[in-house]
Amino acid sequence: MPVNQINVEYWFRLLYECFHGACYSSAWLAWLASFLAHLWVWVVVIGYILSVFGFLVIVYTTMRLFDLRKREGKFYSTLLVEAGATESTSSRWQHIELLAGGTSPSEWREAIIEADIMLDDMLTRNGYVGIGVGEKLKSADKVHFNTLQDAWEAHKVRNLIAHEGSAFDLSESLARRTIARYSAVFREFKVI
Repeated sequence: MPVNQINVEYWFRLLYECFHGACYSSAWLAWLASFLAHLWVWVVVIGYILSVFGFLVIVYTTMRLFDLRKREGKFYSTLLVEAGATESTSSRWQHIELLAGGTSPSEWREAIIEADIMLDDMLTRNGYVGIGVGEKLKSADKVHFNTLQDAWEAHKVRNLIAHEGSAFDLSESLARRTIARYSAVFREFKVI
């Protein structure tokens, strides 16, 4: 039985001759080479145009991103206060003023303690961190907190009241001065 053999040398010879012009005319080869050269030029030109366009898109989106970050910073750094919050703060302050206008030292003490609680709430809302008013005031900066010294002085009186209780001799003038200091702080931060 005869074995079918493939003549590999014959097929390579055909392929070689085809590449050297046997399969096509030299005019067709010249046209193909010219077409591929022109095609390559267009690919390069379109590539450069797309690269420049892509670069401009990157620059534009980067600028928009920085603009967006700037606007977000302004938006999120502004604390929005609800309408009901100012009314309750206003009535709270009126209650403190009513106590401060009283005739007994126990009312003055209560007014100062209430004002200090209100100060603690205000400091927390404005982003000051710490446990208690003292630590929050320590984290405050005099540049952004003009009445910082008033807040310290008022808080010191509150600490004396809290630690000594009724043994602390609270005069009417000291009570009024302390409430005036709290008032200055609250007015600076537009709480009242």
